[in-house]
Amino acid sequence: MSSEPSDEALVDAARAGDRSALEALLSRHQARIYRYGMKMCGDPEDAQDVLQETMIALARNIGDFRGESALSSWLYAVARSFCLKKRRKRRHAPKEVASLEQDSAAVAAIETDEVAPDQALATKEVETVLADAIGELDPDQRDVLVLRDVEGLTAPEVANVLGISVAAVKSRLHRARIAVRARVQPLLGVDEPSETAAGETCPDVLTLYSQHLEDEISADLCAQMEAHVARCPRCRGACDSLRESLALCQRGGEVKVPKNVQKSVREALRSFLSETPSR
Repeated sequence: MSSEPSDEALVDAARAGDRSALEALLSRHQARIYRYGMKMCGDPEDAQDVLQETMIALARNIGDFRGESALSSWLYAVARSFCLKKRRKRRHAPKEVASLEQDSAAVAAIETDEVAPDQALATKEVETVLADAIGELDPDQRDVLVLRDVEGLTAPEVANVLGISVAAVKSRLHRARIAVRARVQPLLGVDEPSETAAGETCPDVLTLYSQHLEDEISADLCAQMEAHVARCPRCRGACDSLRESLALCQRGGEVKVPKNVQKSVREALRSFLSETPSR
């Protein structure tokens, strides 16, 4: 039984003039690039433009791609450059409150299993607040949170996409996680008692927990934090809510590309290829 060709094999085929290989790469990577555009731009039309421009950029530059990084990392870097252009165009324009609502509407439009109306309403409310929280982050923090916690890249991969150090990625990531958690916490249903461990000064458990996820703290410090959390109801609730907010971010990566967007982007790619001389 034949397996799916690797990205490297499809790139080699596309470089040799196989245009169907480019469409196969589009099918494979369109969801992640569209999701990224949605989170970074907050608007479905912009996300479609970012996806289309990114895939045409791949077609135009396929001969120059040497595989020094993963194709997905290269695509994120290209998509990010188009997102930055969108941001610059909007910098002096009035803020569009509707953009985040469109983001939530797009999430709600995903094909899902049947759920009770009250559950669907609660889910939509949480998704809306999460979209708002991500959208209101400083752009540098939003970049790292979306790539690391929504798209699932490693910290070194994020650093490669953004052209910054791994240390800078992690520093921005910790601040972004804590900011998002603060916004969504009231809707998480996680109990955060006010009482602390008797006779103790609480450490910054949220930062420590985020650092622990990135393997930045020693085993001894991790054990100390876990022991404190076990004794301190407030810190235990805080860590639980951060854990749940990160799970929400990961589920935010489940956004799919609407069928009309898939069709439009595919047609645009075919049109570009038809106007490009065969190699």
